[in-house]
Amino acid sequence: MVSLKEHNTFGIEAGCKRFVEYTTADKLASVLREMRGEEPTPVFHIGAGSNLVFTADYPGTILHSAIKTCEIVEETPDGHVLLRVGSGYVWDELVQWTLSNGLYGLENLSLIPGEVGASAVQNVGAYGKEAGQFIVRVEALAAADGSLRTFTHDECHYAYRSSVFKHALRGQYYITHVTYRLSQHFTPDLSYRALSGEVARRALDLAQLSASDVRNLVCELRRSKLPEPCEVGSAGSFFMNPVVPAEKAQALAKAYPDMPHFDAEGGVKIPAAWLIEQAGWKGKRLGQAGVWPKQALVLVNYGGATGQDILSLSQQIQADVRAQFGIALHPEAIFVP
Repeated sequence: MVSLKEHNTFGIEAGCKRFVEYTTADKLASVLREMRGEEPTPVFHIGAGSNLVFTADYPGTILHSAIKTCEIVEETPDGHVLLRVGSGYVWDELVQWTLSNGLYGLENLSLIPGEVGASAVQNVGAYGKEAGQFIVRVEALAAADGSLRTFTHDECHYAYRSSVFKHALRGQYYITHVTYRLSQHFTPDLSYRALSGEVARRALDLAQLSASDVRNLVCELRRSKLPEPCEVGSAGSFFMNPVVPAEKAQALAKAYPDMPHFDAEGGVKIPAAWLIEQAGWKGKRLGQAGVWPKQALVLVNYGGATGQDILSLSQQIQADVRAQFGIALHPEAIFVP
């Protein structure tokens, strides 16, 4: 078995029968051709493993992209740039690269763990922005026959932490490149309350605020709440924030006047972290698996926790939140196999 401990940010001990890494789309196509001539076995594609929980050894082949190209393919008259990036490029390194090269838009998404390919699958988001807002096309190879397909933005069906690759076409395509539309002119997006609050607290001059300033603020805010994966294993935000009908939110607000809530498509969004904390789970541990004391949305591996331990913890949290609030929490993390 090939160890997968270094390929998941939870640091879970798990293995797979075969691990294949490729550096170009052509090499991936070659790997897929070879596999079609072999005895069929399960195949799973991963990125940096920042949203995965391995609950057992994987009984087949794990694929991983090491395509780390980054090139400007078009400049538009309105001051935008199309940037084509390999799916194996580390996400935060991409954010750094864009700012260093005068390209703006991704700064609010700083320090999110993972790789470019996963940004197109998960539609990662933070501090008022989502990756899908900037994606104009996604190139991928079909798992069935290795044929290349380019998906337009609309074909990706981006929604909150969702895409066609995560649901309708899950496992059917392997992403090789993602093209983002970024601006050559910086306009800060401080719509997220925690970010605007930090700017106000520091009395920063908005006219002088740079993209690097926003990035640094985002990084500081994230580090103040989230563990460093190299120190404490985690998958970042573990659950998605639930959206409930307005009537449900109104009833809960009467019972919990201090409940944070926000208008959202389809209803009212209630922070999962608040629900988990109210259910008494913030900072609580079950053996070596636990809930991070600084952010209830984050489940952690304190050392030696198995995927089953993380699964059991998440299920108990879900059960308690459902019992207290009548709300179902859905994991953002993916359990494998």
